[in-house]
Amino acid sequence: MGVSRALGSADPADPFDIESAAVVITDADRLIVSWSPGAERLIGYRARDVVGRPAESVVAGGDLSAAVSGLRRTERGWTGVLAARHRAGHAVDLSVRTCPLLGADGHHGWLIVACDVRERREFEFFEAVARGLLQRSPMGIAVLDTDLRWKWSNRALADMDEDRPAEQEPPGSGSDHGGPTPVVNRHARRALVTGQPQVTLDHAPPRHGIPPRSRERDFRLRSFFPVRDPAGQTLGICLVALHATGQDSARDRLTLLNEASEHIGTTLDLDRTLQELAEVAVPRIADFVAIDLLDEVRAEADPPGGRQPGEAMLHRAAHLSIQEDHPEVVVDVGAAPHYPARSPQKRCLATGKPIRELVSATTPWLIDDTQRWTKLIRLGVHTHLVVPLRARGITMGVVTLLRWKHPEPFDEDDLLLVEELVARAAVCVDNARRFARQHQAALTLQTSLLPPDLPRHNAVEVAYRYLPADTEAGVGGDWFDVIPLSGARVALVVGDVVGHGLHAAASMGRLRAAVQTLADLDLPPDELLTHVDDLVVRLSDEAEAAAQGPLVIGATCVYAVYDPVARTIVVARAGHPSPAIAHLREPVEFPDIPAGPPLGLGGLPFESAEIAVEEGSVIALYTDGLIEASDRDVDVGMERLCFTLAHPDRPLEELCDTMVRTLLPERPRDDVAFLIARTHALSPDRVVSWDVPADPSAVHGARNNAVRQLALWGLDEIAFTTELIVSELVTNAIKHAYGPISLRLIHESALICEVSDASHTSPHLRGARITDEGGRGLFLVAQIAQRWGTRHTSDGKTIWTEQQLPDGA
Repeated sequence: MGVSRALGSADPADPFDIESAAVVITDADRLIVSWSPGAERLIGYRARDVVGRPAESVVAGGDLSAAVSGLRRTERGWTGVLAARHRAGHAVDLSVRTCPLLGADGHHGWLIVACDVRERREFEFFEAVARGLLQRSPMGIAVLDTDLRWKWSNRALADMDEDRPAEQEPPGSGSDHGGPTPVVNRHARRALVTGQPQVTLDHAPPRHGIPPRSRERDFRLRSFFPVRDPAGQTLGICLVALHATGQDSARDRLTLLNEASEHIGTTLDLDRTLQELAEVAVPRIADFVAIDLLDEVRAEADPPGGRQPGEAMLHRAAHLSIQEDHPEVVVDVGAAPHYPARSPQKRCLATGKPIRELVSATTPWLIDDTQRWTKLIRLGVHTHLVVPLRARGITMGVVTLLRWKHPEPFDEDDLLLVEELVARAAVCVDNARRFARQHQAALTLQTSLLPPDLPRHNAVEVAYRYLPADTEAGVGGDWFDVIPLSGARVALVVGDVVGHGLHAAASMGRLRAAVQTLADLDLPPDELLTHVDDLVVRLSDEAEAAAQGPLVIGATCVYAVYDPVARTIVVARAGHPSPAIAHLREPVEFPDIPAGPPLGLGGLPFESAEIAVEEGSVIALYTDGLIEASDRDVDVGMERLCFTLAHPDRPLEELCDTMVRTLLPERPRDDVAFLIARTHALSPDRVVSWDVPADPSAVHGARNNAVRQLALWGLDEIAFTTELIVSELVTNAIKHAYGPISLRLIHESALICEVSDASHTSPHLRGARITDEGGRGLFLVAQIAQRWGTRHTSDGKTIWTEQQLPDGA
């Protein structure tokens, strides 16, 4: 039997598999009572030929005792080789496993499982090869589950400790371990998603103390492929890793560049990108690297494409040395290096070309710089390489590399390698610089579009927080607002535009302006969201028609109106989390508000819900970034929110600080905006209302009632103007509308006068001609009142006015 047979294209199956093996059961008298199809295949007898006959009838030689004497006793039975007599007359060697079966009568029969000896030996050979490959092979082998967590690994992989985090348990235990390194995770995930094998070749850190400057380089070859069960279901990913050593400098440089493309630019943080460049260069290329940036790189404007040497204003952005104490450093990070006029750095900035030169005690430019001369000559620096950090036609700084422990000076190959490496890094640095500028512009735009300070309102006391995400995605479109409404009511709004950056910030500003405009119309929450939804659809269609892409990809919003007179809050939401209400004497509540669709879908209805709210309760409106920050587990976030709102009697600013501290990580992955409001009820003695008969004679009584109430409130100074307003509004309601008609006065921060009727027709200002007998009343009201408007309800409409209170009232 050859290896090719054992390890052929099809893996050998376990011959003792119950589906294919010969299975025979005998009773206590050794009579055959069961005979499987596998037994028929191996020995040739059919069940009807042998069932009921003694087991000796199918044993070669007919002597069962002699046949089983060669079996080996195990803990629960016997195992070994037994010769059976085939129906055709020849002997068949079978690999046998047998164990006793205990019957109800206390007697026992036997269960015999057999397979062909040759098939068994082939399978044992295959298992031995697989076991040797997994456990004793010099190749590192590991298995990751579908969540890319370590399930098993051999000892060889443990020696390649760069593949496994140091804090993990010893491999081979079969227990769950932590996740793999980022490089392993990336390729394993690709193999898992595509179902195709992935092969990588990269540089491995020298092992067993091999000096990093040796021309011999260690390489790591990795292979990732899916592991599947017989049904084709993916069980995980197998990783096979192999170390190799070679002296191919070209491959060494390509490997380094390949690693640099993965290591540099992992974030859009400028400082981190520069540090990653330094980490790639030291100690693989140089013993020390310093990166100096022009001051303009961190400014909002692009640095000029060309400049005179004397104009270069550099500052140290990053440096790294093979020695922890950095003996070669002349300036700290953030300080200006002040290179001499003839230095390679100045010449590199002036020409935009790299400069490579040997360093000695007589180097002209170094003699002009006593401090650098002392440090570099004392260390024994023998080569100096300066390369411009340049991308998209813009020089952003210089990269300086030194060697003293590397025995070889920088050569032409090193120069080409460093130029390519710095060029790739420069693109990442420029991307990070551009992102920082865009992020700042978006943040400035969003900050200018958000309310600088929320208006004070007698109905609620408010506090808020806006925390932009500290991620590469940029500033998002979260926003909030507090909008005074008629009738002493107030609207609380929180919204979230999908996406990040300038686009999201501009879309947020347009939506906030639209909500403010529609709120001035005193629309019910559900109707207001319907109009906003129409606006988002229209804006998206216009942007797509202009080939600009959708202006607003999607948005969510929650709009709530609190009425301090009725002590209720009416809420509608468009794909947004439901607000939380912290009652004084009951647990925190997430009211069941109908979940409307996100804004921008169009054609779907929105619904409102009315909730009774006692005075002193706290209402919290928030974006999903607040409750999803807890490891993206919304349930945990809502539990933590309940915890922070459990004592609504605390100061609102303290509640905000607690919410930030309890629910948010140090660096949120998404924008977070939330608004909390403590409700205040209007005292009943500050509100009075009367029903007005639909009779012109009732106008006189309405005026008298209003004047008497103003006297009780001490507002006699505005009694005359109020009498005019009541007279005109009640007269219009009686003349142009229909009942029931009511008059209500509210003494709040202003005197509010409301006349309600059952008509849905709104009055409009118009210019009356000299010959007209009417048409001047509403114009007169508009001149007397500070503000006026119309509020539509399901039962009709309300005409309201606001008058400024006298000083001291």
